[in-house]
Amino acid sequence: MSDGSPLDARLYLNEELVQADAVPFVCGNASVVSRRCPGAEGPNQDAAALLPATESSGLLVVADGLGGGPAGERAAALAVQCLREALSAHEADDLRPAVLDGIEAANQEILAVGDGSATTVSVVEVHDGSIRPYHVGDSLILVVGQRGLVKYRSTPHSPVGYAVAAGVLDEHEALHHEQLHVVANVVGCEEMTIEVGAPRPLAKRDTVVLASDGLADNLAENEIVELVRRGKLPTCVTALADAASARMHLEPNPPSGLAVPESDHEILVDQLPSKPDDLTIVAFRR
Repeated sequence: MSDGSPLDARLYLNEELVQADAVPFVCGNASVVSRRCPGAEGPNQDAAALLPATESSGLLVVADGLGGGPAGERAAALAVQCLREALSAHEADDLRPAVLDGIEAANQEILAVGDGSATTVSVVEVHDGSIRPYHVGDSLILVVGQRGLVKYRSTPHSPVGYAVAAGVLDEHEALHHEQLHVVANVVGCEEMTIEVGAPRPLAKRDTVVLASDGLADNLAENEIVELVRRGKLPTCVTALADAASARMHLEPNPPSGLAVPESDHEILVDQLPSKPDDLTIVAFRR
């Protein structure tokens, strides 16, 4: 994972990390979990990276490969590798050009392969005291305060994601929608667009979460928030992955009224999502 460079870049490709890998990262700490889809025989098609630029700035990256088997795995790996190469080729005091050039380079390389593969990519640029999000596709970016306030959530580039953002669907309907898996914008298509967010402050104890859709397709936002907002970061990230993995092992659409443990009490739900998938989570705190 680590390449031994002075700034210790870490790439996570086809990993099986059941417990969180805890890493000091620029001006704070990061934790990474990556697990293959339950029951799958092929590779983990997710990839992730921690890419420092200076002692106080760097990039957090998650990519979710599409196309099945080695094709999806290769597309996700290309995304993080191109970002790493672009970061090394740009001035460290302005990371935006590196992010844009890295994603564009990955798009061209994936298209040149010509096997129909693609990948999502979500990137958070971290500076001491601020962040900036970038994304293509439906991999999640979420920023949560210690008291549970959601300070930022990316809008998935998908028909369902756009419908939720427009208020046409609520979160429960979205989690069970038949087109939840459809992605409208990916790295590996001629019409790719990169959504660039505005810089925003990052307070002490805020938690930044990037994740492939194995997380948000199985847990509601309030469940994610409750698991990551407090406690030691590696423990939070492992617990978050465990909760999503547990959902993946449920029978789809369990009977109404099933009691489900949530922290120290139980809730009754009509349905629980259960969508087996690769799962990768990168979390960061100052």
